Amino acid sequence: MGKSHILSRTRHRLETNGGALFVYASVNNYTDLNLIKYQFQQTLANSLSHTGSQSVMQWQETAAAMANEGFKAINSASQNLSAQELIDRFDKVCASWATKNRNFMNTLTKQVLKAKSKADPYIVRAVLWTLSESETPFAIKWLSGEELDNSKAEKLGLPSNSGKTNQDREAESLNNVQQILNLVSYYSPVIICFDEIDANTSCRDDGLTTPQVIVDLVKRLYDTLEHSDLGQGLVIITVMAPDTWITTVNLMPTSILERVSTYTKRKPIELKHLNGDSLVDLVKLWLQDFYQVRNLNPPHPLYPFDESQLREYGRGKPTVREALTWCAENFKVFMPPMPELPEDPVERFEFAFTKELEEDIREDMENDATIAKAIYFGFETLKGQTVDKVTIDDITTEIQPKIPNANWIKFKIIGTENGRDIRIGVAVMQFSQSELVAGLKRLTDYQKFDLTRGCLVRSQSKIETIKKNSKAYKLLEELVSVEKGGEVVYLIEEQIKPLLALRAVCKKCRDYNLTEDQVFEFISQKHLTFENSLLREILSDPSGEMPVVIAPSGQNAAVSDPSVQIPAVSDPSDESLLLEDIFNPPTNDDTDDGDLSDLFS
Repeated sequence: MGKSHILSRTRHRLETNGGALFVYASVNNYTDLNLIKYQFQQTLANSLSHTGSQSVMQWQETAAAMANEGFKAINSASQNLSAQELIDRFDKVCASWATKNRNFMNTLTKQVLKAKSKADPYIVRAVLWTLSESETPFAIKWLSGEELDNSKAEKLGLPSNSGKTNQDREAESLNNVQQILNLVSYYSPVIICFDEIDANTSCRDDGLTTPQVIVDLVKRLYDTLEHSDLGQGLVIITVMAPDTWITTVNLMPTSILERVSTYTKRKPIELKHLNGDSLVDLVKLWLQDFYQVRNLNPPHPLYPFDESQLREYGRGKPTVREALTWCAENFKVFMPPMPELPEDPVERFEFAFTKELEEDIREDMENDATIAKAIYFGFETLKGQTVDKVTIDDITTEIQPKIPNANWIKFKIIGTENGRDIRIGVAVMQFSQSELVAGLKRLTDYQKFDLTRGCLVRSQSKIETIKKNSKAYKLLEELVSVEKGGEVVYLIEEQIKPLLALRAVCKKCRDYNLTEDQVFEFISQKHLTFENSLLREILSDPSGEMPVVIAPSGQNAAVSDPSVQIPAVSDPSDESLLLEDIFNPPTNDDTDDGDLSDLFS
């Protein structure tokens, strides 16, 4: 009848657009109806482990909101960090605190509990641990009610849950579920969907069948949560076949029915078969999403289908699944023939280059990896040549030691200049200033990464916004100093665009009936990379001049800028250290006393 399809679309819509956390409970997975509450706790923990609208786990979305609330408890001017930013920094900061005999998690949990005094402190702590890449699996295991090794539980500061029987866990689970839902629903609405409840093959010890056990669980959840502080709210959806409703659920006590169908007042929402009108509307909706994601403009909203064709098929009243299958089998798009390519390979190359130059690169300008690959490709075409007194012997992306570098330095140019060996490390950094600090720390560490010069590639507009009293500015000064001899090269659209186009031609060379060797040969013949200003600037002698930046208004830098260091005090508290470290995460050198460099990067 399409019920599972509706739930799937709901989940995908929430994953794309956000708006609520989604919990999917497939009753087929509940193998022991006597442990239904414990099994639902596991469902809850597992569902929140799935990716949400922020491209991280739903647990981590909640944990990030909690952590940001904790930061604001210390300083209300603190900016919100994204879940991914916190995940990238969390383990580094924890390791840094551990070397100072301080417990980062204790301090953070304490700050969160200031605003959540009624929350279970262990559940708060476990949810926050999901921001740790190394500890996330153990935190989720604990949140699902499972046992942890004593050593791991002690490390996380959580009870081990050892020595408990399944019956013990069943008795505790409803309270655990309430605590979890109270907590996560404060930051986002929660939608819980019970599906596949129609199976009627087993009974609980008290004689209740599967549908009866599930609706009884829904009632218990409702009664438990009704008077709780659910923040942004919770919706429980129960889907079932009409026969299950009529012959089983609707015959249960009124107190249960009122809870299961509070919104619909004992009148289920019926899913009807498709007809001509609804099929046209549904296909139009499907195709709207399809074309929007691919940034395409179809000739009409139903393309490649014809409305009369859809109405005729809809007269058979297909299910949604049948309609999907039919559409997939009949999705036939007219593809205009490719323009005829010139016979001369040189003309084919020029045609391909011109075509790729027409591409919009505005998104590429913000993508460090794409920009770095284009610059790397440009230098690849120059291997063995001498450009601006630099003979390029090799280019490598293998920056050692690999783990401490963590891909901040994108590649290294190896060559000679005036008879002297040189190794230029190139870092492309278009992202936030907080990340710039971490990258510049690597780029200025010539000894560790075997460099003779560091080169930062970044847009001028982004360089100008660096504040003079920030850590990023101090590291930039170090990079261009006489001692380091590094430089900053501005990323200019007109200079990077030809490199992006040439790399695209090489990647698509078969489409243009060219070989990679031909592409490299024509690039060399036409001096397309040899004369590229961006590549020449990277190789040229550093000017030693500090780039111009805009001075901040006033004398006080706000904590809300992650590149700004919080002023140190003579006896800093854990709270001030927490903000300082999370907004300016330590690099390996900050936490390394011998062994940590290979573990935390």
